[in-house]
Amino acid sequence: MTRLGMTATKRTQALTSEESYVNGHLTRTAFISIAILTFITFVGNFTQLQLSAALPTIVSEFGISVTTGQWLTSIFQLVMGVMVPLTAFLTRRFSTRQIVIVSMMVFTLGSLFAWLGPTFLLVLVGRLLEAIGTGVMWPVLQITVFSIYPLSRRGMAMGTVGMAMSVAPAVGPTIGGWQTDANGWRSIFLTLTIIGVISLLLAIFGLRNFGVNDPSARADFFSVGLSVIGFGGLMFGFTNIESYPFTHPMVWAAMLIGLAGIVWFVLRQVHGARRFNAAKAAYRASQANESEQAGDSADAEAEDTARGAAKNVAENAAVKALPQPPLLDLGVLKNRSFTVGTICAALSFFAFSSIMVIMPLYIQDDRGYSATMSGLIMLPGAFGQCISQFCGGKLLDRLGARPVAIVGSATLLFGTIMMSLIGPTTWIWWISIWQFVRQVGMGFVLMPITTWSLNCLKPSEVSAGSAVTNTARQIAGAIGAPVLVIIMETLTALRQAALGGGAANRIPANIFGIEWTLRFSAFLVFLQLMLVLFGVKGDGAGSSRDVAQRAVARLRAAREK
Repeated sequence: MTRLGMTATKRTQALTSEESYVNGHLTRTAFISIAILTFITFVGNFTQLQLSAALPTIVSEFGISVTTGQWLTSIFQLVMGVMVPLTAFLTRRFSTRQIVIVSMMVFTLGSLFAWLGPTFLLVLVGRLLEAIGTGVMWPVLQITVFSIYPLSRRGMAMGTVGMAMSVAPAVGPTIGGWQTDANGWRSIFLTLTIIGVISLLLAIFGLRNFGVNDPSARADFFSVGLSVIGFGGLMFGFTNIESYPFTHPMVWAAMLIGLAGIVWFVLRQVHGARRFNAAKAAYRASQANESEQAGDSADAEAEDTARGAAKNVAENAAVKALPQPPLLDLGVLKNRSFTVGTICAALSFFAFSSIMVIMPLYIQDDRGYSATMSGLIMLPGAFGQCISQFCGGKLLDRLGARPVAIVGSATLLFGTIMMSLIGPTTWIWWISIWQFVRQVGMGFVLMPITTWSLNCLKPSEVSAGSAVTNTARQIAGAIGAPVLVIIMETLTALRQAALGGGAANRIPANIFGIEWTLRFSAFLVFLQLMLVLFGVKGDGAGSSRDVAQRAVARLRAAREK
C-alpha cells in the first residue's frame, strides 16, 4: 500500500478517547480535528446572521415586506432545528468525516445557488441548502467534545469552542454590511461559496473520525416530515399575519396545520420511545436467560465456539429487528435539571433572535446610517460574548451553573431594558454599548446552563440530550424572530394610525414599535431569570464536584441493583 493510501486509511479510522486526550491535553491529531470542526461550525453560525445588515437592501430590491425578508434568517433557524434531531441518527449511522464532507458539499451548493439566483424564491432555496449543510455541525461538535473531555474539563472545553460560536453571529452582520455597501449583497454568497470550498478541503484532508458508526442504524423520516409541516406551518401562519387578517385561511389554517403536525410529532416520539425501550428491555431479559442456561451446562470447547458464533449471528439479527428509535428521545426531559436548562436556552434564543434584525432596521431605515455602519455598531457585542463564553465555562467548573447563570440573566435583562430607551435622536453608540452588555449576559447564561444540563444526564443520554436542547433552541429562535418582528410592525401600524398617519409619522411610529418590542423581549429575559433563581437549585449546582458526586451516586446505584 502506498504512503498516500495509508494516510487516507488512517484518516477514516476512529480516534478513541484515550488517543484524543492524554495527560490533561488534546493530542495533536485530535486538536487539528477539533479545530476543523470548530471552524466549520463557526462558518454555520457566521452564515446564519450575515444577511442581517443587508436585509433592508434585499427587502427594497425585491419589493417584499420585512416579515417576508425575515424568512432568509428564520428559515435558516427552522431548517437547523429540523436537522438537529437527525444528529443522533447521523452520528450513529455515518462517520464524522462522512457527515462533515457531505454537509459542506450541500452548503457550498446552496451558497452558489443563492449567489446566482435571480429571484427572492431562488435565493431562499439557496439559504435552505446552506441551513441543511450546517444544521448538524454544532451538535456534532458538542457530542465530540463531550466524548473526548473528562467531566471536570467540559466547562472549559465548551467555553473555548463557544468563543468561536459567539463571535460568528456578530462578525457576520459586520462583514455582510461592508460587503453590501462595497459590492452588493450577492458578494456575501460569493464569499460563502469560497469558504465552503475551503471547509470541504479541510474536512477531506485534515479531519479524523470520532466514535464508531453503525451501518444498520435507522431513522424515522416520517417524523422529520411531521416536524417540517408542524414548525413550518406555524411560521408560515405567523408570517401571513402581516398580509391577511387572522380570520383568513392563510393564517389560521396554516397555524392549525402546524399545531396538528407538532402534536402528532410529539406523540409519535413518546410512543416510539416507549416501544423501543420495551423491546430493548425484552431483548436484554432474553439474553440474560440464555446466559444463565448456557452457564448451567458443561459443553465441550468446540460446542461453545459454535454456540458463540451462532449467538453473535442471532444477536445481530435481534438488534436489527428492534423497532427504530425515536427521532427525538424526549425521555431525557424527565431529568428536571436538563429540562430547566433547555427551557432557559429556548427563552434566550426566543428573546434574542429578533434583535439582530430589528436593530439594523432602526440604524439604517430610521437613523439613515449605512449597512457597514450598522454592522460596526453591533460588532462590539461579539467580543463581549466571546469573553463571557470562555469565562463562563471556566466559572462553571469552579462555581457551578447557578451563580454564573444568575449574573448572566441579570446582565442580559439590564442590557435589554437600557437598549429599549432608544429614540429618534439617541447617540448611535448607545446601541453598541448595550448590545455589548446584552451579549456578555448571553455568554454567561447559554454555555454554562447548556453544559450543566447535559452533564446532569447519563453518558448514554448526552447525544439525545444534545439533539433535544439544540432543537428547542433553534425552533425558539426561528419562531421568536417572526413573532417579535410582527409585534414590532403591529405596534408601529397602531402608533402611526394614532398619530394621524402620513409619511412624516412613519419613523416615530417605527421607533415606538421597536422600543416596546425590546421591552417585551426584556420581559422574556425576566422569566428566564426567575427560572434560574427557582429552577437551578442547590449550592454549586453543575460544579465539577457536583457532577462527580452524581457520577459516583449512579455507580453505587448500579452496583446495588
